[in-house]
Amino acid sequence: MEQRRSPGHDHWFYESQTRPQSQATAPLVPEAAYIEDRFLLGLQQEATALQPVLIRFQPALLAARDLSQLLLPDTLSTSLTHTLTLYDRLSTALIVAQVAGVQRLCNHYSARLNPLPGPDSSRESNNRLTQITQYARQLAMQPALINAASISALDAVGLTEPDIVTLNQLVGFVSYQARVVAGLQAMMGLPVRWIPGVSPPADADANMLTHQAEWQHALKPVELRYASAEQLAAITFCQGIADLDEAMWLLVHDAQALYGWATLQQRLEDHFTDEAALAQAVSARILGCIRQFNLRAGDQREALLQDVDKAAEDTPLIHVSAQLVRLPERFSAAHLQPLLNAGWGTERIFTLLQAVAFASWQDRLFMALGEAR
Repeated sequence: MEQRRSPGHDHWFYESQTRPQSQATAPLVPEAAYIEDRFLLGLQQEATALQPVLIRFQPALLAARDLSQLLLPDTLSTSLTHTLTLYDRLSTALIVAQVAGVQRLCNHYSARLNPLPGPDSSRESNNRLTQITQYARQLAMQPALINAASISALDAVGLTEPDIVTLNQLVGFVSYQARVVAGLQAMMGLPVRWIPGVSPPADADANMLTHQAEWQHALKPVELRYASAEQLAAITFCQGIADLDEAMWLLVHDAQALYGWATLQQRLEDHFTDEAALAQAVSARILGCIRQFNLRAGDQREALLQDVDKAAEDTPLIHVSAQLVRLPERFSAAHLQPLLNAGWGTERIFTLLQAVAFASWQDRLFMALGEAR
């Protein structure tokens, strides 16, 4: 069968089903593709009352902006070991944005994806895109269901180990971005959309979090003797970062993403306190990340295992964290009111939201690439 490319969304059809002379439908908000800040997507200019907080977090926000340019650039060249195209990356980002339900992100990634040609219309390309889409949606929605078979399915359609690591970093990044944007919109008092009938996936089974199993590589890690200069530089930079030792040699398959992720983590941890650790424990409990839950839960371990919502009744921090993890599209100013009533300032609140958002990335990354289930 002859392979060819066609415009718009014809990649969803086999070649015999494609429509000749079709035209791509313009996105609803085409200008969303041209926002200069591709992390906050214009919110920094709108949030005039929050400028002191945003300036305080500027190093971390710049690191996140750099990551958005790295993972989702304007142009991209593939190779034998890095086969994810720009179309693959942007369609994945759009899937994750849709799962999170944050309209600002959906507009941006839809507008950027729209003019790109889809993959050729062969059966192999359709299968490849289908597997990428299914994996991204599952990891964004219920990461506890990702297992060795999920990784094998990506390998079966031709994704390399660096591709799989990059795909997981990309899903994690957009999950993080969605929750930062949702949190900032709530701090600004912006309205949120409400889709009737939409409910979040169930929290992870508490029984799976009682295991003390060691973290294991889901893919073959990079060997020191084969590491490139770029990979060695990233490993050197990550030395000393807490709890990363066993994961470094796997994540370094994408050295640039690892370097950017570690940079963001270091800059955020300058702001984090014990409150951030509890927020991260809430994320790990809901998503099912054994590794992070065991590290962060502390004296709230049993309460969170029993019932997150019951634990939240006495601790507004848990309630806010759980809402942002489960339903970022419904996160609003009303959810922050208990913290404001308790005397929390804007910087303290934004620190909490950043901790939850980053945990949403970290949990998905460690669950998909290392936890045995």
